[in-house]
Amino acid sequence: MKSMGDAGVTLTVRVIRSFQHRNVRPIVLKNVDLNSCVEDFLALVKDSIGENASLPPPVKKYDYDSLKIEHKAHGAKTSDPLINTFDDDKLLLKPGKTLRQSGVENECEVSLFKWTDYVAYVRSKTEV
Repeated sequence: MKSMGDAGVTLTVRVIRSFQHRNVRPIVLKNVDLNSCVEDFLALVKDSIGENASLPPPVKKYDYDSLKIEHKAHGAKTSDPLINTFDDDKLLLKPGKTLRQSGVENECEVSLFKWTDYVAYVRSKTEV
């Protein structure tokens, strides 16, 4: 039997298709198990994107490979409206860990993106 703390949580995933054009589409996932591993959650998110009729094909078919906590419920938000580019070591969801071990909580916002696009975006911000 699951305790109250083990009940599934609700997470908002910010699907970032393009950093350059600021294309972000939010999807809400309910009853997510915080004890599931990051790899399983990434697969779940990709499946949810593929099944979402409201998302255009370019968003559905993109090769997303990374997840990062954007902010936690009732927490401070970053000044960058696209993605938090700080604290990668703490906020990136790493393979081999559970969502709980990664710091994910109920009503968290998590960003989904392609790692190489993120690196280029961070680099472009520091070149200004």
